[in-house]
Amino acid sequence: MDMLKVEAIIPASAARIYEDWLSSDGHTKMTGGYAQISKEPQTRFTAWDGYISGSNLQLEKNKRIFQTWRTAEFPEDAEHSKLEVWLEELEENMTKVVITQSNLPDGDGEKYSEGWKQHYFEPMTEYYGKN
Repeated sequence: MDMLKVEAIIPASAARIYEDWLSSDGHTKMTGGYAQISKEPQTRFTAWDGYISGSNLQLEKNKRIFQTWRTAEFPEDAEHSKLEVWLEELEENMTKVVITQSNLPDGDGEKYSEGWKQHYFEPMTEYYGKN
């Protein structure tokens, strides 16, 4: 099993990122891919037009999001990966977002590291930079 860790500085408050990550409308707007998600623990979600699915496990308001996570490309018999999103507000409207993901299918760590950068961090930076 592979593991990855990626991070970026996003031009938004930790509270705004947390709220958007766990809102269908906010998640869709910040990434550009349709999402269906809620702030309720133990609920299922989808993101990026159904490419990603999983469940909310533990939520610490404005600080930490812990989810199961998989893509449509995971082997059918593969377990869900574990995704942890840490939010550390550095200053007003600047937040360090640290993503750790474990239990990825072997050999997929680099692919998903790039995916987080291209399909989350880059669109989020652009979205929050304008809004």
